[in-house]
Amino acid sequence: MVFPWAEISLYTLAMSEKNQPGQLLFVGFEGLSAPVDLLALIAAGKIGGVILFARNVESPDQVRSLSHELLAAAPAETPLLLAIDQEGGRVQRFRAPWSEWPPMRQLGERDDLELTRKVARGLARELKDFGIGLDFAPVVDVDTNPDNPIIGDRSFARESERVARHGAAFIEAMQGEGVAACAKHFPGHGDTDTDSHLELPVLQHDLERLRSVELPPFEAAVAADVASIMTAHIIFRGVDTEKPATLSKPALDVLRKEMGYDGVIFSDDLEMKAVADNYSLEAQVHGGLDAGIDAFLVCSRSDLRDAVLALLEKVSPEKLKDPLRRVAALKARYAVGKLTALKEGASPPYAAHETLIRDLTA
Repeated sequence: MVFPWAEISLYTLAMSEKNQPGQLLFVGFEGLSAPVDLLALIAAGKIGGVILFARNVESPDQVRSLSHELLAAAPAETPLLLAIDQEGGRVQRFRAPWSEWPPMRQLGERDDLELTRKVARGLARELKDFGIGLDFAPVVDVDTNPDNPIIGDRSFARESERVARHGAAFIEAMQGEGVAACAKHFPGHGDTDTDSHLELPVLQHDLERLRSVELPPFEAAVAADVASIMTAHIIFRGVDTEKPATLSKPALDVLRKEMGYDGVIFSDDLEMKAVADNYSLEAQVHGGLDAGIDAFLVCSRSDLRDAVLALLEKVSPEKLKDPLRRVAALKARYAVGKLTALKEGASPPYAAHETLIRDLTA
């Protein structure tokens, strides 16, 4: 689907400004304040978004100041999108005094869709209060392998249908609060027995298997109008014998052509060993764009950030046209106005959310 927000002036500017290739780059950094070089790139319109990690978080006041510094640095025509991995359970960058949400498996076990919606709304409200417009959640991988070292209770369930229902409910509720969701990790990380942060997983699954188990939650996410989807650095031999999904056009064609998805597709972090140890940076960037990636994640290294930016700036405008359109549409809906909202946001603790968590974990 084509988002109507892409028709606003932000879209026109996004397609004409010379620095726009960098709008496809989402980056992280070390420390509690924004590096000067990063702020300069943001001010020049050369960074699309910034991802906050636990290493960037000390206190609510510090995060509010950091968010303001980052958001205020961006030109009005290319507002910055702040992002975070706030899933609940073991993956959440905001912890006490913010609410500490349980893993999504607890929601799947309760199997109460309204409860899942309440958690997603609460999570979104806390992020929105600190200027964050994109949460890299929910995990919609189906946890089919008990030996999986990376997914486990991050998944709603071991059953595809249950993951699909709760993933869609989570997405609709979070986005209803004005925070973009991201369904991950396409086409499915749940059956691996290795961690793509450390090595390149390989699965023998063909499309028939994927359509019956891994893909239904992503189909439900697309039907729920999910704002973004993140790829998996995994080779699926039955789909592409050589390239992981992040770099595989046959894999991403399932998302683009079969499911009709026209939202933003993010790569997983390019620093992960699954791709960093096996493919050149040129192969990752050019191969990702050719496959269907819209935006690239570089979660900590400034040298890698700068190298990816340099590569993007050499790509032909025609190849960047659709990715820029999609990122502009995402930002028009979820980045515009965040600086104003930040100034009006509440601070933790959130009493109503603590009550919800106690009821959920009792």
